[in-house]
Amino acid sequence: MKQFTRRKHRLEPSCYIGFVRITITICIKGRKEIFVKDAVCNTVLRFLREELQKEKIINWAYIFMPDHIHLVLEGTEKESNILNAIKMFKQKSGFWLKHNFNVIWQKSFYDHIHRKNSELKKHIKYIFENPVRKGLVKEFREYKYLGSLDYEINEIL
Repeated sequence: MKQFTRRKHRLEPSCYIGFVRITITICIKGRKEIFVKDAVCNTVLRFLREELQKEKIINWAYIFMPDHIHLVLEGTEKESNILNAIKMFKQKSGFWLKHNFNVIWQKSFYDHIHRKNSELKKHIKYIFENPVRKGLVKEFREYKYLGSLDYEINEIL
């Protein structure tokens, strides 16, 4: 009988280092809707900001959907390490989420490396439209759990 091995979907760690731009999606295990309160989103953003600053990473965009988060990140130095930042962010915010709300992050995350500069606006617009597609708001600017840690929305769209 043929044995199946789980295919590793994570890229090589070197792909996350340097001046790379990546869109990342991280989900709550069991898709529990936790990101529906200002205090939760603000605290998780604080953990994210701390880790991105340590690794010298720009946050072009973030959006908290009720059960997951989308991030558009870019390293600003050749030593910037997005993978390390995400791992530490998940560990620290996950500890807080577990102890305060009894929820945890899924084990892994989804990512997409941007290959062209022209993809940036397209990716940001796409993730910002998620609450519209889900019927949460009529226009993405009405949704309060999106933004950028480094730019005004009008600057990037």
